[in-house]
Amino acid sequence: MAKLLSFAELNKHNSRTDCWLLIDGKIYDMTPFLEEHPGGDEVLLAATEKDATDDFDDVGHSDDARELMKNYCIGEVDQSTIPARKKYNPPAIAAKKPRHNESVIKLLQLGLPLLILVFAFGLRYLF
Repeated sequence: MAKLLSFAELNKHNSRTDCWLLIDGKIYDMTPFLEEHPGGDEVLLAATEKDATDDFDDVGHSDDARELMKNYCIGEVDQSTIPARKKYNPPAIAAKKPRHNESVIKLLQLGLPLLILVFAFGLRYLF
């Protein structure tokens, strides 16, 4: 039976000398692999203290890499200890009320070039 570890325990192992990752519900001690990791140790260290499954999947690791991971598996995470993901709620945007100045600006944007054009044609025909 696999060793069951808490998410809090996982978070204690987040350094170059002690690096654990959570991927697909399993915990891996990646410390001995830090120097060998093709993407560098910073990539692995950045994935500590969280569920690194998305990070791992986004890279598109090979079958060989997935097979190699089995050597570093030390247990599974107790799912009840994983904090719920915070849902991102974008700030509410208040309905924009048209201001009087905006109407004037739009009128000038359309009317001013037309006025200049009429003035230019008038000068052309007068002289």
